[in-house]
Amino acid sequence: MKIMFLGAPGAGKGTQAEHTAQRLGIPTISTGAIIREAIKNSTAMGLAAKSYTESGKLVPDEVVIGIIKERLEKDDCKNGYILDGFPRTVVQAQALDEMGIEMDVVVSIEVDDDEIISRMNGRRVCAKCGATYHTKFKPSSDGIHCDNDGELLTQRKDDSPEVVADRLKIYHEQTEPLKDYYASKGVVKVVYGQKNVDDTTRLTDEAIDSIKK
Repeated sequence: MKIMFLGAPGAGKGTQAEHTAQRLGIPTISTGAIIREAIKNSTAMGLAAKSYTESGKLVPDEVVIGIIKERLEKDDCKNGYILDGFPRTVVQAQALDEMGIEMDVVVSIEVDDDEIISRMNGRRVCAKCGATYHTKFKPSSDGIHCDNDGELLTQRKDDSPEVVADRLKIYHEQTEPLKDYYASKGVVKVVYGQKNVDDTTRLTDEAIDSIKK
């Protein structure tokens, strides 16, 4: 299956994509993770993308599309994959169409903006291994250090309330129109994000399984 997750930053796309990847045995193609790795490694692309991500802006289309195309050509994508964080604009979606890539299902995870700002403000990450925690919903053992390697947890600049608000504005203006774009193709399934992550996961599974049938 070729699956895409839509939703505002902090809506839970990454969590559901990871679960779905494990359940179906297909890889998750996360643009955000690829870009963050490039920034961490100070690659040419990472340095170019850094100024955009830190201010909550989008990385240019030509950079993102090139990364995705290269990734989808790898052997582990032959039996399907999950797109998480791409496309972000209708132009990028049209670029996918031009590459001959059609989605079996587009899962739109929807959460109120105020709830998202609260969620993102509590997110903490390990700079060493990339593990993600939350001060309220998923704290580490001591709430300060990573359980995997003991590294001090930090808050990414793009998780601060001010930057999140800007990112949400960009999402509503540039990315949310994708819902209508894919709805016109008859492949959108809406999942309303729940307080309990397991409940959101159950609804996501049901949405995807309804397509498989």
